[in-house]
Amino acid sequence: MIEFNRRVEDIPAYPAAETYAYDGELVKLASNEAPWGPLEEVRVAAANALGALNRYPDPEKSLMRRRIAERCDMAPGRVAVGNGSCEILLAAAEAMLEPGAEIVYAWPSFSMYPHLAAMSGARGVRVPLDAFGRHDLEAMAREVNHATRIVLICNPNNPTATALSPEEIEAFLEDVPKHVAVLLDEAYVEFSLAQDPDESLDLLRRHSNLVVLRTFSKIYGLCGLRAGYALGSEQFRGAVDRVRQPFSVNAPAQAAAAEAILHQDEVARRVELNAIERLYVESELDERGLETTESQANFSWVDLGEDRDEADVVRGLAERGVIVRAGSALGEEGRMRVTYGTRAENDRFLSALDELL
Repeated sequence: MIEFNRRVEDIPAYPAAETYAYDGELVKLASNEAPWGPLEEVRVAAANALGALNRYPDPEKSLMRRRIAERCDMAPGRVAVGNGSCEILLAAAEAMLEPGAEIVYAWPSFSMYPHLAAMSGARGVRVPLDAFGRHDLEAMAREVNHATRIVLICNPNNPTATALSPEEIEAFLEDVPKHVAVLLDEAYVEFSLAQDPDESLDLLRRHSNLVVLRTFSKIYGLCGLRAGYALGSEQFRGAVDRVRQPFSVNAPAQAAAAEAILHQDEVARRVELNAIERLYVESELDERGLETTESQANFSWVDLGEDRDEADVVRGLAERGVIVRAGSALGEEGRMRVTYGTRAENDRFLSALDELL
C-alpha cells in the first residue's frame, strides 16, 4: 500500500454544500454565490479567450493585474492573482509556514483556515469570536508571539457575516509585530455598508505587513471561473508566485476578471440589491422569532434556538428544494447560514421555513 505524508490525515475535508435530489427547481442558498450572472461584456470577454485555448494563459496575468492595480491605485507588482483567493491563502501557507511556526485566526471563520496549519505542520491557534459573532482582536493580539507568522482576519466574517471597522483593524495592526503577516480576507467587503472598500486599501499604504485578499467569485458572480487576488508587498507576491504551479489562472478567467473590474457601476447596483434583500430576509426571520447576527455580507447567520434541531431544519428545507448550509459544518451547532438570493428565491426559502416551523 502506498504511503502518504502524515499531515494529510490532519487536513480537514472542506465542507462543500450538499446537493439533494429534488423534482423541481432547486434554490441554492448554501454557498454565498451571487444570484446574478456576469454582465454580457464579461461573458463576451471570456468567450473571446476560448479561441486560443491551444495556447497557455499569460503566466504573468498581465492585463488582469494591471486592471486590478488601476482600480486599487497600486503598482501592478503588488498584485498577486490566483485561482480564487483560496489558492493565494494556500500559497501563503506554503511560503510562510513550517513546523514550529504559528498561525492565528478567529473561529468560527472561513473553513479553509484550518487547512493552512495542517498542510504546513504549523500550529494553528483558534481564538473564539466574541458574544456578537465578531473577531475578538484583543484576544487575538494576546496570542501573537515570536513564532507567529500569519494572523488571519476575515472581514466581513464567514460564516457570521459580522464586520470590523477599518479603524479597529488599524489599531490591531499597530500592535502586531512587523514580522507577522496580517492577511485581511475581504471576500465579502463589497457587500458591506459599514465601510467603503477603498478604506482597506489606505491601510495597505501605512502597514507593510498587511495583505488584503479579494475575490471575483462573490459580487462579480464569477464562481465558476475561479479568480481572486491579493494586494500586498512585492515580496509577498513573489513568494506566493514561486511556490505555486505555473499558469494557475486560466485564460477565460483572466479575461473575465479583467473586464468585470471595469464595471463598478454594476457593483454598486448589486450592492443595493443585496442590501434590499438583506433587510427583507432578516426582518422576515425576526418576525418568525429567529435571531441573526448583524450582517454586512450577502448571507445571514441564523440562530435556530434551543428547541429546534439543526439537522432536521436543514434536511426539511432540502426536501422542499431549498439548500442552506448547516451551522455544525461551519463551526457552530444550532445555526444555519442562508445566502440571499433573488426575491423569488428568498420567498421560496421563507415559505419552506414556514412549513417546517
